[in-house]
Amino acid sequence: MALLEIRKFPAPVLNKKATPVSVFDENLHKLIDDMVETMYAAPGVGLAAPQVGESKRLAVIDISSKDEKFPLIILINPSIVRAGGEVEFEEGCLSIPEYTARVKRSENLIVRALDRQGREFEIDASGLLAIALQHEIDHLDGLLLIDRISPIKREFFKKRFKKSQKTEK
Repeated sequence: MALLEIRKFPAPVLNKKATPVSVFDENLHKLIDDMVETMYAAPGVGLAAPQVGESKRLAVIDISSKDEKFPLIILINPSIVRAGGEVEFEEGCLSIPEYTARVKRSENLIVRALDRQGREFEIDASGLLAIALQHEIDHLDGLLLIDRISPIKREFFKKRFKKSQKTEK
């Protein structure tokens, strides 16, 4: 296994809709294992393939550090089947280090996906798991958490980001 480079905003791969996975081979399994290792090392509770430069509809989630009843989840070609309620949650993102924002999400949802062997399964989620699922599926759709905040806050973020880039140079 290997640690992968986490792509940071404004990397173009983060704004593209990822391609569905159709081949379940050794390369996919290696990518999954490397993503899991990278997520834990970051540390984070989720990681989507575009965040490591792979435009594939693949994500890994492990919220066990926050909620022990949930094991590692591997999602291939996930889709939200049903969503309801609304909750606001302070989110961070490995692709936008040192930035958090309050984001409105569905409170409850059902997600359908494939596991690493290509078998279909569903997750009925609420709480932090529902938030993490929506966050990672957003990555697969080319959306970042800054795409979920108000235009004024987004402009403020972009100005602050540009200023930080100038001071780093």
